[in-house]
Amino acid sequence: MDHLTRLLASTRARVEESKIKVPVEGLEQRLASVDRPRGFGDALRGGGISLIAEIKRATPSRGVLNLGLDAGDLAASYSLGGAAALSVLTEPDEFRGSLDDLAATRAVGLPTLRKDFIIDDYQVLESRAADADAILLIVRALEDEALSSLLKAAEVLGLDAVVEVHDAPELDRALQAGASIIAVNHRDLTTFRIDPDRTAKLAPGVPDDALLISLSGVESRDDVEYLESAGADAVLVGESLVLAHDPAEKVRELLGRA
Repeated sequence: MDHLTRLLASTRARVEESKIKVPVEGLEQRLASVDRPRGFGDALRGGGISLIAEIKRATPSRGVLNLGLDAGDLAASYSLGGAAALSVLTEPDEFRGSLDDLAATRAVGLPTLRKDFIIDDYQVLESRAADADAILLIVRALEDEALSSLLKAAEVLGLDAVVEVHDAPELDRALQAGASIIAVNHRDLTTFRIDPDRTAKLAPGVPDDALLISLSGVESRDDVEYLESAGADAVLVGESLVLAHDPAEKVRELLGRA
């Protein structure tokens, strides 16, 4: 069983448990006290490349990064450094995340992506009820019908959908489903190998009116400049920020503002 298959299996089991603990009706009641989404995609538009700063405690490829991090404090540091938006890992088994981490970042004020393995409409509603502004949809994890359904469910709730692709056929599927925010993952989710040139390879196929985000393997200012020249509108950075001695200064360094 490869990494992605294992993660999807555990996600399905967790979703079914969540449906019992907090039925759809309970999530719908929470929506009454949730603020309007803050426009994740809008925050990435404008002059120059934007940075999405990620909060995660561990990864399947590197193991534990920082189990004791304070999500709210880290988000505040990212904001101080100039991050345009946040990404919060909420998958509990391999990434050690939770929706509590997402909630802890809300006071910082930056639009926030819930990064998880979203495979069910329930999770879309759960994300909005938890004050997420965007969700991640991984093309490799979804059949075409499910991808289209989840995109529509996000739109109804005012959530932006960041649609992750890894190769040209997945990009075609994402665009046919109506995706307007494309995230190119340099890391292969089945092997965890990284191809830093993947954005450059796929960027020509991304429409001019779509947002293009680069994921994984971004560690230096040179990496950011290369991806910007390749056509990326934003980069999502996780491990190098979580492990940085001064996360705010690391954000500035990546953006060329140090």
